[in-house]
Amino acid sequence: MEGEGTRKLNPLRMLARAMLVRCPRCGARGLFHSWFHMRSHCASCGLPLERGEHHDYWIGGMMFNIVLAEILAVTVVGSAILLTWPDVPWGAVRIGAVLLMLASPFLLFPMSRLVWLAFDLIFRPDHDSHQR
Repeated sequence: MEGEGTRKLNPLRMLARAMLVRCPRCGARGLFHSWFHMRSHCASCGLPLERGEHHDYWIGGMMFNIVLAEILAVTVVGSAILLTWPDVPWGAVRIGAVLLMLASPFLLFPMSRLVWLAFDLIFRPDHDSHQR
């Protein structure tokens, strides 16, 4: 982003950018070739998006995917119950909850990868993170 200069990046800003499927460091879009294939670097700031030094690096991303899917499901199902109370269509709620739990990991995949990357950058900043 313009004007950030050499200031340390704000962790909340990095997480917000990741949740909007943007580069956690600079906020640029276009980090994915397709829904499931991330580019190797951010085209804007050059941040390596594949920071995995080990084959198990993305286990953290999978954990964030599960957590985000659970939060989404609880929020949507809880809201549906509250909005239709006291005549809750329990059959529809059950079917909707199952469908949502099956679909949400796929729908949230790009966001979860970038949220994990943002957390990794917060706790293990790269040597260039002060540039943007």
